[in-house]
Amino acid sequence: MPEPRPILTLDEALARLLAVARDRVIAETEKLGTFDALGRMLARPVHSALDVPPADNSAMDGYALRAADVPAAGTLLPVSQRIPAGVVGTDLQPGTAARIFTGAQLPVGADTVVMQEQCQAEPGPGLGGVRIEAVPGVGQWVRRRGEDVTLGAEVLSVGQRLSPQALGLAATVGASRLTLRRRPRVALFSTGDELVMPGDPLPPGAIYNSNRFTLRGLLEAAGCVVTDLGIVPDRLDATRQALRQAADAHDLILSSGGVSVGEEDHIKPAVQAEGWLEAWQVAIKPGKPLAFGAVRRATPDAGSDGHGEALFIGLPGNPVSSFVTFLLAVAPVLRALQGSALALPPHALVRADFDWPKPDRRREFLRVRLNPEGGVELFPNQSSGVMSSAVWADGLVDLPPNQPVRRGDSVRLLLLSSLIGG
Repeated sequence: MPEPRPILTLDEALARLLAVARDRVIAETEKLGTFDALGRMLARPVHSALDVPPADNSAMDGYALRAADVPAAGTLLPVSQRIPAGVVGTDLQPGTAARIFTGAQLPVGADTVVMQEQCQAEPGPGLGGVRIEAVPGVGQWVRRRGEDVTLGAEVLSVGQRLSPQALGLAATVGASRLTLRRRPRVALFSTGDELVMPGDPLPPGAIYNSNRFTLRGLLEAAGCVVTDLGIVPDRLDATRQALRQAADAHDLILSSGGVSVGEEDHIKPAVQAEGWLEAWQVAIKPGKPLAFGAVRRATPDAGSDGHGEALFIGLPGNPVSSFVTFLLAVAPVLRALQGSALALPPHALVRADFDWPKPDRRREFLRVRLNPEGGVELFPNQSSGVMSSAVWADGLVDLPPNQPVRRGDSVRLLLLSSLIGG
């Protein structure tokens, strides 16, 4: 009889995974131009080299003036200058106005901007005049110096994944190059003699290897450098050889299939022979079997973590189980290896537009999709083998054990985009 596996909650499993991963943060860094840093993890914070905006400027097209010079609606002021964005005007003389455009620096002496819709240009000598049709308040339509970012402020933190808007902020504060964590190197393989590749003939009893495509895509979306070792035969010697091949050059080895208790599942003895392994049952659905350990490197200093081994995670073979378990267990480990403190992204509370009358004893992750009315709809078949549900869905409802759902209840939603991109 196989020995019983410990049953862990997801929180317990994550705590164990992250305790190990956070002790092995990738030490190697590189500097890249800000243009090329999308999706990468920061290894050094970004501080602002200036105030943003660097000077008071106009938030509207209109006229810059002194509020005190317009005691009543209909006041006529001569226009002394024209200030487009990128041009610094001269000091504003009392009793005059400056034609100004959005983003242009306020001239010294001006304390407010009146939008052009509240002004009437009048003919006259030089630039003419402007009739102010509303009494302005001091500071209206003025963006103050440093109101967005102050000089020296930390705008991006260590462990932050760089989104397009983060790159824009880095550029805003003058950062042309960023110090980034080296991308995680992950070796990926599948086990199972029943697996064949799309395009090959499908013998009786065989299935196409969808997990290879899903997991490789997830790893690349998470910013990893992936080495695809293909399908490993269901033999102990072949599995051990694949593990040895992967260990030296990688931070993490990821497999799918072979982590249950069948006689043909060789992952556990192979990893134990080449390192150490804990075989768990995680109380989630879909999912449950999860293997976590490490494989010794033939060259102990091949990695940057100083531990002489590559981490190993074995995922279940059912397609949706593999997909969901990656999002809940592997993605947090990858973030931790890059110095991020984020385990799982925060939930959003949304309205359930479905009934779920028969909950499971395990914590369930239901495939759902947001609808135009602001609720979430449930994919009708929640089986762990129905990969079409993961394509249809844009989120997972995180349902506590034994909790039914009635239409109209508030449920916790994890968006797939936040789980994948992190």
